[in-house]
Amino acid sequence: MLTRTALAALKPRDKDYPKADAHGLCIVVQPNGRKIWRYRYRFAGKARTLTLGDWPRVSLEEARRMRMAAADVLRSGRDPTAERKADTQRTRVAAGDTFETVALEWLALKEHDWTENNATKERGRLVNHAFPWIGKLPIAEIRTAEVRGILDRIVKHRNLDTAHRVRMTMSCVFRFAIAHERAERDPAAALADFLPAHRKKHFAHITDPKLLGELLRAIHGFSGQYVTACALKLAPLVFLRPGELRKGEWVEIDFDAATWTVPPIRRKLNKAAKLDPTSPPHIVPLAKQALAILRELHALTGAGRLMFPGVRDINQPMSNATLNAALKRMGFGTDIIQPHGFRHTASTALHEMGFAHEAIEEQLSHVKRGVAGVYNHAKHLPARAKLMQGWANYLDGLREGATVLPMKQRQA
Repeated sequence: MLTRTALAALKPRDKDYPKADAHGLCIVVQPNGRKIWRYRYRFAGKARTLTLGDWPRVSLEEARRMRMAAADVLRSGRDPTAERKADTQRTRVAAGDTFETVALEWLALKEHDWTENNATKERGRLVNHAFPWIGKLPIAEIRTAEVRGILDRIVKHRNLDTAHRVRMTMSCVFRFAIAHERAERDPAAALADFLPAHRKKHFAHITDPKLLGELLRAIHGFSGQYVTACALKLAPLVFLRPGELRKGEWVEIDFDAATWTVPPIRRKLNKAAKLDPTSPPHIVPLAKQALAILRELHALTGAGRLMFPGVRDINQPMSNATLNAALKRMGFGTDIIQPHGFRHTASTALHEMGFAHEAIEEQLSHVKRGVAGVYNHAKHLPARAKLMQGWANYLDGLREGATVLPMKQRQA
């Protein structure tokens, strides 16, 4: 059996070597001089080793007491190593190192930089797809297999885009844990090439002039809510993003200047840019057809703040599902056209009609990087006004039965 003097006299060698105490307890001396207590035993017919700690931090007497406790566990028919892992897991859970706890900390940190909509999406990916499966597991214990299982389930439901986004969100949580020394690896990163390649799917839109004409006639014959009818008529004329359109406020409309000025807070910008007082608004020149629709709408909703108030609450904008539902009611489902698709329709046709690419991009409110993108928000405004009127005239022609208009007439 070992003694304190014998332990102190043990010298390192070229390789690890053990010195036995008794009943499976030994100390292993490593080449760097480290001395580690280990308990060797057999469980279910297999040799096992339980590490008890380093000498002299764990004394000879303490190592013997730990061996006896492990032997009691073994006599009860349980594996001391498995019990140690379970205890460690329970300790980590109690300390708040579960995936869910760490993920919520990450969300709280990042939400300050996100828009409300973006924060809701990120939280939803975790709550709906990650937390039910790995939320209660210690984040340091999660391996690639657990993450792959989550992604497999999503892919089987043919939600490939969601799978890619969930993987990236989980990866962010793991990297956050690594940065705070609560994990050592990112198992989601190892699966970056595991998922099938995802091809970005564009919003459904119409490029066939004949079909577009049919849609415009259906819109002008829409018999639903008047506010919804006005939104439907304006959507192809201004090709704003659906959120920019349905949340429009009357203060943004200048009937004399024939413009709709969308403030930065509603533009597709990151949160910092939305709140930056130097960020420019998006100016939409209004064709005479759009002005006529707005004047009619103003007679109904002009006394309020919102151009398109909701049916149940006039202080809230129209629901984001309203236009999709109206289009579907007219026989144009989301596989044919979506409100956002009017932008793609306009972009494709306007390029074919010969309008300047820069003017089209400005009118689509595609953000430019750098100083030019901040200060030149009124650039191409005369050309854009001509573009918008030419586009409105073209749509009128399609609605009245034309399929292709001469180039000069298109830009009239």
